[in-house]
Amino acid sequence: MMVVNCADGQTEEDARSEISSITEVSVPERSPMDPALWLARLPLFHDIDPQALARLAESSRVRRFERSDFVFRMGDPCDSFHVVLSGQVKLFVLSPAGHEKVIELVGPGASFAEALMFLGRPCVVHAQCLADCALLSVQRKAVLDEVQADSGFALRMLAGLSRRLHGLVSDVQAYALQNGVQRVIGYLLRDQAMDDERADDAVTVSLPVSKATLASRLSLTPEYFSRVLRELEDAKLIEVDRRDIRIPDVKRLSAYTG
Repeated sequence: MMVVNCADGQTEEDARSEISSITEVSVPERSPMDPALWLARLPLFHDIDPQALARLAESSRVRRFERSDFVFRMGDPCDSFHVVLSGQVKLFVLSPAGHEKVIELVGPGASFAEALMFLGRPCVVHAQCLADCALLSVQRKAVLDEVQADSGFALRMLAGLSRRLHGLVSDVQAYALQNGVQRVIGYLLRDQAMDDERADDAVTVSLPVSKATLASRLSLTPEYFSRVLRELEDAKLIEVDRRDIRIPDVKRLSAYTG
């Protein structure tokens, strides 16, 4: 689940549109890493006066990570939250036996670690980069000061946390009530509107991560995930080309129950 923080009166679709420049443009290798520049482009920080933006920028920094680098590990202090500017971050935990369970995949324009930052508790998950990443990290004290000074900013933070909670509840419902085939179909169709006239058109979904990582995110084994894809392909519901999955008929795939 990816959380996009919206300005007052914005729909999530509007917010995603406004951050399109972030999702499409990587940070230049030699550009000045000015936090104020990036803060001003994020929906969460819209409508903040220049003085407040400057204060937040003073307590923020743009950080670069290489693929496989850890942003933080379980047990580390959580004294800031992070916005992905480019790349992708995996939030996960390890079982006592060392098996990885992916909790969330965070892409450009999305944020993570806000809840723990507010609680002042250590990190309860690992955060690892799945690609070269640029993150905007905002310090806890600056956020708390701004929350106290600006009720609109506080509401936007609360809205973002509420969307994340809603997403987690939806995940729990899916794990409890849906079989593996339904979970995979739900993921493939997560951005498709069933009542849209374009639902009859063919669409292509590109998997943003490896099949093993995505299987963990859906609480499936990699073997079962691959088996579901083969089943859907044999039923002529999808066409798999490495990480690209073509869906000839969205409504037909949506109606499939296995």
